[in-house]
Amino acid sequence: MAIAEDESEFNYDEDSDQGPHNWGDIKPEWFRCKNGTMQSPIDLLNHRVQIVSNLGGLQINYTPSNATLKNRGHDIKLELIANSSYLQINGTQYVLKQLHWHSPSEHTIDGKRLDLELHLVHETPSGETAVIGILYKTGLPDLFLSLLRKDLEAISTSTGEERSVGVIDPRMIQFNKMHYYRYIGSLTTPPCDENITWTIVREVKFVSKEQIELLRVAVHDVSYFHILLIFYYKCLICNINLSQPNYY
Repeated sequence: MAIAEDESEFNYDEDSDQGPHNWGDIKPEWFRCKNGTMQSPIDLLNHRVQIVSNLGGLQINYTPSNATLKNRGHDIKLELIANSSYLQINGTQYVLKQLHWHSPSEHTIDGKRLDLELHLVHETPSGETAVIGILYKTGLPDLFLSLLRKDLEAISTSTGEERSVGVIDPRMIQFNKMHYYRYIGSLTTPPCDENITWTIVREVKFVSKEQIELLRVAVHDVSYFHILLIFYYKCLICNINLSQPNYY
């Protein structure tokens, strides 16, 4: 499932002809951005979720891999070279292909928007996509981003710039695998393809102001204020304990 890479094709300026409200008119194959019925992101409303406690923890097997960091203009993408890391859902293995960041967060929880959102994008050989979303609020520095600081600084001046970062271990992105929201939605950028399996981790992690600023500077800040005003209601299934706080 291809995600548009060229920043010049779309942007996040609500007043632009290439802004979010016009994405569906830019290319015929992007029609779902305008007419889709399962579009992401959404507002995760705890009072509307269906608790399914027997889902169990996330079945993840991540391993180190060489990786490339790329400034895509609308975000920063870390692409893994090896196909050895995967997420398993209902017996199907989704290989971890890349991860990228959005600030502020695209998903909200009970109407609250967080400071940062990390997407770990997984795919099957047949093109099915599953994304894990991790939300962050301002606080202590994030260890994984700290490891990438020099590389992020190196690609911050030019859209399209790539940099090999050597071996990266995605296991260093530590998060609670037991409590999460799950729903079927879409890609959050063109072509906005649907039937994407979303898993949003309930626990909110920390990231420093400096790290958020570095990510914003790298993409000229503009793309990080994409706010979709309309959230389509989804039937959510969750493996969470609502008595435990998100800590946001």
